[in-house]
Amino acid sequence: MDFDYVIVGGGSAGCVLAARLSEDPSVRVALVEAGDDNARVLNRVPTGAAVHIVNANRCNWAFETVPQAGLNGRRGYQPRGRGLGGSSAINAMIYLRGQPQDYDGWAADGAPGWAWSDVLPVFKALEHNERGADAFHGAGGALNVMDLRSPNPFGARFIEAAQQAGIPYNPDFNGATQEGAGPYQVTQKNGERWSAARAFLEPARGRQNLAVFTHTLARRVVFEGSRAVGIEAQRQGQPLMLRAAREVILAAGALQSPQLLMASGVGPAAHLQSLGIPVVASLPVGENLQDHLDIIINRRADSDELLGLTFGGGAVLAKGALQWRRSRDGVLTSNFAEAGAFVRTRPELDRPDLQLHFVVGMVDNHNRTWHWGYGMSCHSCFLRPYSRGTVRLASPDTRDAPLIDPRFLSDERDVQVLVDGFKIVRRIFAQPAFAAVRGGDRSRELYFAAVESDDEIRAAIRAHADTIYHPVGTCRMGSDERAVVDPQLRVRQVTGLRVADCSVIPSLVSGNTNAPAMMIGERAAGFIRADWRRELQAA
Repeated sequence: MDFDYVIVGGGSAGCVLAARLSEDPSVRVALVEAGDDNARVLNRVPTGAAVHIVNANRCNWAFETVPQAGLNGRRGYQPRGRGLGGSSAINAMIYLRGQPQDYDGWAADGAPGWAWSDVLPVFKALEHNERGADAFHGAGGALNVMDLRSPNPFGARFIEAAQQAGIPYNPDFNGATQEGAGPYQVTQKNGERWSAARAFLEPARGRQNLAVFTHTLARRVVFEGSRAVGIEAQRQGQPLMLRAAREVILAAGALQSPQLLMASGVGPAAHLQSLGIPVVASLPVGENLQDHLDIIINRRADSDELLGLTFGGGAVLAKGALQWRRSRDGVLTSNFAEAGAFVRTRPELDRPDLQLHFVVGMVDNHNRTWHWGYGMSCHSCFLRPYSRGTVRLASPDTRDAPLIDPRFLSDERDVQVLVDGFKIVRRIFAQPAFAAVRGGDRSRELYFAAVESDDEIRAAIRAHADTIYHPVGTCRMGSDERAVVDPQLRVRQVTGLRVADCSVIPSLVSGNTNAPAMMIGERAAGFIRADWRRELQAA
């Protein structure tokens, strides 16, 4: 089958790319996705995330890391979205962009054109914020951003406790400043999850020039010399060849875009040769892996307003299901992590280095370990970790999971920030706002009640910390030998091939990564169209 553009990966960036490129009726666009349409009701119910995240299923690849020395030899869990919408179909729907300094740092480190002043207009153009447009927000874009319809009262209780602990109130983490405590806005519309597939791809599905191939796994990029001319794929067990007259664009994410590049001969030469893969281009693919490591403090609490595994809690969910079907509000519209904070662990820092996610229930082991009763939890993650890891091939076959090695806590500086964050969360829980539910009672902490000293906290972190699902950086964007792609996202040393997803991020943003992924997809579409216009003019 022949197309002008073949996009691999129907996630957050890929959906934006497919929608934007197919706006031109003169071009033929193929979108290739290993999963399905993700059109089930459970993908629309916001609380469905609790089901999708826990194990491998039609919506979740559920990868694992290699054993992590910094985590006492444990394997970390790496859930990643599968199906149209990608991780935006299973995540907690938090809408965050990061800090301006993140993007200015990209530009200063070899990616001109990616400074905050360059990307803010793109974020605004993508967004329809129900609060309205202003200097930081857009209205009229495809991505609906809203406040929770039926917020749990414990979100407000957390914000009050944070203020009592000396953290200022911040109603908008995407506004003039990120620092402070406040509610998270979410990518929902009318009480339903508003994934990238629903926002961008669904309105484009009727276009005659857009072909969407679900249940289709890309096996390798096909090269003629050093030019990418298409992909070999497998669709429901049958081989499929899709040719690209102009470009192949990989948007399979920070774990699978590097996997596909390496399986196609683009990557570290010695690694490829060890697996018998002919080298097309020797590049540092799979290096620079960064992720937000997270430690959670769970506490039991005396309130049936919280979500809990109890007979009463089950009745609340059943009633909530009827309410959601009737009016798209109620408890099932929760994203669980309803409120949070951005804080500085040391006063001399010029910006926050720690993010908190407050959850209106107990969350243990990625919701895979349940505890009877009511409780609450607070995640704490270091926003700009120093540790760097890798993605490597387990085999040349993309049906085999890649070898994921974030090297969590390999840099001791990361440990200390998490120790500080652990103490900050405890300080918040100890405030008067939680007194009525015995939230300050340390004896009610899961696992950590006897943990006191810094050394004990470090040991607790190594025994319990894991990802909060933000891997980036494995196809680094830049202008030097550390880069896999250039600032226009073209893969170096070859032609006809780009990468457009969070793998191109040079250094991790200070927050959740879903909105940046969509911004990258939008910018990639602009680069591609501009390059094609220049080629036409030159001809």
